Amino acid sequence: MRTIVLVFLALCLSTAVAQDVQRGKASYYAKKWTGRKTANGEQLHHDSMTCAHRNYAFGTMLLVTNTINGKQVVVRVTDRGPYGRGRVIDLSWGAAKAIGMLASGVVPVTVERISTSTIPYKPEDDMEVPKLEFDLADIKPAGLLPVWQQDEPQIDHKTVLRDMRNTAKRSANASK
Repeated sequence: MRTIVLVFLALCLSTAVAQDVQRGKASYYAKKWTGRKTANGEQLHHDSMTCAHRNYAFGTMLLVTNTINGKQVVVRVTDRGPYGRGRVIDLSWGAAKAIGMLASGVVPVTVERISTSTIPYKPEDDMEVPKLEFDLADIKPAGLLPVWQQDEPQIDHKTVLRDMRNTAKRSANASK
């Protein structure tokens, strides 16, 4: 019994490893699907290099090879599907054009995983990021203090009375 379980697990693991290269048929989205939302929330555009796949995570980069003419294209998984019998991938119109399958509609392909990203657009490998220092400048511009540090303006009553008299004279002269 134990050996049967171990053999079964070994077969499952070898099948999972073999899934990095798939063979099957590819179809493509028609141009009229442009603007519709894909399963990951993006809008589909017919010129984008995207695809639909049932199993790979969103953001996974796949190399699709047309086995008839040998043309290849790299696409990013943004949608789920295809659900047609024997189909392994649905390509955007632009990706289908790149591998020369527009006339036939459905072609045999191989699909290979190039990279997987569990977080969209995050690279798999550790990147070396330069250390940046963000020190504050010790410069205080003259006359630009925060409101809570400014002194209250001193009101000179004589200046205020003089300004009021001058304003009254100007308005009287303007009305004459």
